[in-house]
Amino acid sequence: MSEMIIKNGFVFDPLAGIKGEKKDIGIKDGKIVDASEVKKGKEIDASGKTVMAGGVDIHTHVVGPKVNVGRLMRPEDKLFRSRIKERNTRMQMGFAVPSTYATGYAYARMGYAYVNEAAMPPLHSPHVHEEIRDTPILDISAMPVMGNNWFQMEYLKQGEIENNAAYTVWLLRATKGIGIKCVNPGGTEAWGWGMNCLTIHDPVPYFDITPAEIVKGQIQTNEFLGLPHSLHVHGNNLGNPGSAETTLDTLKLAEGITTHNKFGREQVLHNTHLQFHSYGGTGWGDFESASQKMMDYVNKQKNISFDVGFVTLDETTTMTADGPFEYHLNHLNHLKWANVDVELETAAGVVPFVYDKNSQVCDIQWAIGLELALLAKDHMKCHLTTDHPNAGPFTRYPRVIKWLMSKQSRDELLHSFKYADKVIDATIIESMDRELDLYEIAQMTRAGTAKCLGISNRYGGLTPGMNANVAIYDLNPEDMPKDPEMIENAFSRAAYMIKDGVVVVENGDVIATTPRKTIWTDAKYPLNELVERDIREKFLKYYTVELENYMVFDEHVYNTVPLEVESPVA
Repeated sequence: MSEMIIKNGFVFDPLAGIKGEKKDIGIKDGKIVDASEVKKGKEIDASGKTVMAGGVDIHTHVVGPKVNVGRLMRPEDKLFRSRIKERNTRMQMGFAVPSTYATGYAYARMGYAYVNEAAMPPLHSPHVHEEIRDTPILDISAMPVMGNNWFQMEYLKQGEIENNAAYTVWLLRATKGIGIKCVNPGGTEAWGWGMNCLTIHDPVPYFDITPAEIVKGQIQTNEFLGLPHSLHVHGNNLGNPGSAETTLDTLKLAEGITTHNKFGREQVLHNTHLQFHSYGGTGWGDFESASQKMMDYVNKQKNISFDVGFVTLDETTTMTADGPFEYHLNHLNHLKWANVDVELETAAGVVPFVYDKNSQVCDIQWAIGLELALLAKDHMKCHLTTDHPNAGPFTRYPRVIKWLMSKQSRDELLHSFKYADKVIDATIIESMDRELDLYEIAQMTRAGTAKCLGISNRYGGLTPGMNANVAIYDLNPEDMPKDPEMIENAFSRAAYMIKDGVVVVENGDVIATTPRKTIWTDAKYPLNELVERDIREKFLKYYTVELENYMVFDEHVYNTVPLEVESPVA
């Protein structure tokens, strides 16, 4: 039996309401235990340091076919930052689209234990799981994309929630996925015909359904089943001036709907990368922040959560199942473009992009993300992401934390912009004095994300019985550094990262790896005869693979940990 004790650290655990209390954390056999139970083993002195649970990233793109397309189309990305083999690590390559090994090591150095791949094409789920297997240290879940699925649009336009639920459960089991993801609902299917759905009431060509009906139906399906996570939505009209109005229309679809689950989840809709959906103006000439209007609404809603998608002002590689958006982006920057349609299910596009700090639009985007987080009243519902790699690489999370915790760092960057005066006029960032504290950062990166995903009984906290994922940072809450760069440095290189009771990072260096897990949702709702017949008929008529070869084989999926759901919830 392995034992360890972390002594004298300042502990931040929002799930337990612990806000910087100096206390000891015990670990035994990969689980958190009361410190009094540890009688021997390794002792880590965390005096003068911050102790949090291992980080949980609710929305990132790190494994799967579009990530690999990004790697292949951007060989120059490897020139930005590649690390040689160190100790027992493998070669690490890539910056905006790092290799699987670089991904696992980089998250671990920042003190993360779990990431959620937010867009898995169901047809390509075997490849997603092959890359999950190849990514060291991290526990990973993946969300199959369902917002443009032919089966579901047909069930939902008829109001057949139980049939949609049966198909959803079949698809989660077929792909070993964790929950329902909608990307540009209806719009990505329209893109197959050269069209799009820019509002939630635009009809989807040939399906007699609207994005509003898709989102509302998927929320009802999710709550009927009682899945761990809420519906995860990338809404229509992303990235365009005036997108805030479409976003608010989408969020209002959740009004009056209550949660129905046994996982502690309080929301029915999670709006991802809200920064891209909070744009005002009628065009790029009068482009401005709509963050205040957005948060005036979101702060009043208990059943909505969101992650931000902070712009980090880097060169990066955008990739999304929102195919028409990537086409639009390519026509703005005229760089490389890849596009694919995934049969009856989804689509995707990949386009490189430079968030230039001398671009007025990019600087306003940077400000909007920070404004959303600083305006948020409950950071258990507001989560730190960059929509990696779309708004910037996940390795910039420490920089985002610095900006959130230091007005000085924000102002210094703001006033260095070429068009600073115009950015100030179009945003409210300069007037915002708020600085988040370590407790709120723990909410945004651990407790809130874990609770929203429905995994807060295992991840995101330090209560006895939880997985022993512990991050220790060289920050003293009683003597925080005056230099904001020290905040970024501390979160970039954890003093210690402990994964399942094993020290994997020490002083920012990866010194060990641990067996990782694949988390998925095993719901028990049965497949009825009608849905089974529909599946077999469509596979015979439309799919390029046999039904028997569609579902992931056991050998594709590594070290599975199912979240069991007796559906529907009684």
